[in-house]
Amino acid sequence: MALGLRTHRPLIQASSHLISAGHNLAAVAGYDMLESGGNATDAGVAAGLVLNVVLPQFTNFGGVAPILVYDNKKNEAKSITGLGNWPQAASIEYFNTHHNGTLPKGILRTVMPSAADAWLTALRIYGTKSFEEVSASAIRIAKSGFPIHHSLHNLFVKYEDKNSLDFSIRQWASTEKIFYKDGKTLEAGDILVQPDLARTFERLVVAEQSCTGTREEKILAARDLVYKGDIAKEMAQFSSDNGGLLTFEDLQSFSVQVKDPLSVDYKGTKVLSSDTWTQGPVLLQALNIVSGLDLKKMGHNTATYIHAVVESLKLCFADRHQYYGDPDFVDVPIKGLLDSSYADLRRSLIDFDRAIQRMPDPGNPYDFMNSNTGPKPFLHPEPVSGIAETDTSYICVIDKWGNGFSATPSDGIEGAPVVEGLGFSMSARGSQAWLDPEHPAAIMPGKRPRLTPTPGMAFRDDNLWMTFGTPGADVQCQSMLQLLMNVIEFDMDVQEAVEAPRFATWSFPASHVPHPYEKNVVTLEGRIEDNCAENLGALGHEIQVLNDWVPRLGSLSAIEIDRSRNTLNGSSDLRRESYAIGR
Repeated sequence: MALGLRTHRPLIQASSHLISAGHNLAAVAGYDMLESGGNATDAGVAAGLVLNVVLPQFTNFGGVAPILVYDNKKNEAKSITGLGNWPQAASIEYFNTHHNGTLPKGILRTVMPSAADAWLTALRIYGTKSFEEVSASAIRIAKSGFPIHHSLHNLFVKYEDKNSLDFSIRQWASTEKIFYKDGKTLEAGDILVQPDLARTFERLVVAEQSCTGTREEKILAARDLVYKGDIAKEMAQFSSDNGGLLTFEDLQSFSVQVKDPLSVDYKGTKVLSSDTWTQGPVLLQALNIVSGLDLKKMGHNTATYIHAVVESLKLCFADRHQYYGDPDFVDVPIKGLLDSSYADLRRSLIDFDRAIQRMPDPGNPYDFMNSNTGPKPFLHPEPVSGIAETDTSYICVIDKWGNGFSATPSDGIEGAPVVEGLGFSMSARGSQAWLDPEHPAAIMPGKRPRLTPTPGMAFRDDNLWMTFGTPGADVQCQSMLQLLMNVIEFDMDVQEAVEAPRFATWSFPASHVPHPYEKNVVTLEGRIEDNCAENLGALGHEIQVLNDWVPRLGSLSAIEIDRSRNTLNGSSDLRRESYAIGR
């Protein structure tokens, strides 16, 4: 690299506050909120709403938004469960009877739209600003428009010919009229305006202003417009008119939850994730396993190192497949899964001279819980062809008071049609459910599918140390693990850690329908040394070498607190449009 630069983008350093988000306009919106005296949650919600405007291929206001929030004054971290549940009319029997045992693309995959509730719940409990204040940037950008970036243009091109694919977003008139001007594909650099979405945000502002109560009550009034008021009725009517299952009664009964996150300790670093309604505990299980390996001695991104990490991850994904599901419906043995002795047992299964040629058997965590229960029988899945879908974006913030915010919003316009007049889609996260009644993420009325988006936080000495996360579907936990190892084991700063070449295993059924499964496949970014691929192949891995920089392998963002200098260090990933700003 020229001029002795260690990274393609600079490490962003700040002494007061810092935000990293999946688009520069979202980062600016959050930064403006911090500059105006807002806290991390105010900034995170402002940025999230802008992401819903400028990254419609990855996120939307009716999608999902799992959030981790840290309140420094209370020394309290909470998980906001920004994932919707299935309508009461949804069941395996319904899809078997009416759709030949398939989950058709579109509105039938709709679960409760949860992002709106997640943003507003976070703002109400942990923020200081009004919805009017945090939505101002999103409203302005939706009204006046923004230049289309290449990843969004590429999506438009993908569906340019309605008849070229089995499915096209242009089949939905409500979507086409927004994103195809006069039926023509918008080019990169063209201005995209979304007046309906702007009006939706403005309706929430009016609801907030019409309430005469406290700040919290005003925000709740805006929230209730979406789930109990006219917007809820409009969503339910659109669902009914288009053959969907979601009803007004479903929406009325829905709310996100505020829960304690899960955590493990990795060599003095406490790492947090959401519960098993996400895949987040995969990261925690993997940390437990690799904690017993001398990764530093193996060397960064050597064949030995990649083999050890990949085999560890395979063991975790086997457990995910066997056990993870909505904990309100599934008795997940999470205590055993996160037990250090269980991790020791799983680690002992790694053969450092040979890759396992399929997804491993799941373990028996019940033995580490003083439980008489045992695991259900396990049938090894057969390989399934298909494309592993990726969408999603990410935001992290740390403010001058030491509060933290970490959110992974998702669900773009490919999943379900835009609701006529509202400018957003309802979450099609049903795409991550299963029609196998024995699977822990099987469809049931009122149950949540198992979500891939999973924000992260980490603590040292009982103090917030890092907010971090990434888009990337089933790669998320894998890339987040590599980020942590790059910083903790290999002494990289967070920008170096984000830019370092990555790898991923696909030796498990993917979360998205049709749950593609590629036995023993490992992908490597092209910047990893050539002999590494050869050496991994000799260990029995099926290697696919990708381009040098691959969005499919995530777009990490992280903010680290350097308490020795009382500064913040922020990073953003050039694999996508993300940017970091601080002061």
